[in-house]
Amino acid sequence: MIIVLQNGGDLLEIQYSKQAIKFLKKQDLPTRKRIITAINALPAGDVKSLQGRSGYRLRVGDYRVIFDKEGNILYIEKIDNRGQIYKGV
Repeated sequence: MIIVLQNGGDLLEIQYSKQAIKFLKKQDLPTRKRIITAINALPAGDVKSLQGRSGYRLRVGDYRVIFDKEGNILYIEKIDNRGQIYKGV
């Protein structure tokens, strides 16, 4: 899924992985809206660089969003619970 947003005058393309879309579909509507709102507000939010690999993580309550940014393309790699997100990364 590809979404194009205008963020502060710049066009930002957001691409979701299959895992990210699957996780969002499993969540209830308020949780889904909260996570998508936080993703659309990027680069604002609780964002930190990942250690030991490229990419960043966004904290949304007890959920984590692993993403990478290349130019104006934001690729959402994985969304999961806080305890499960880093396993296998």
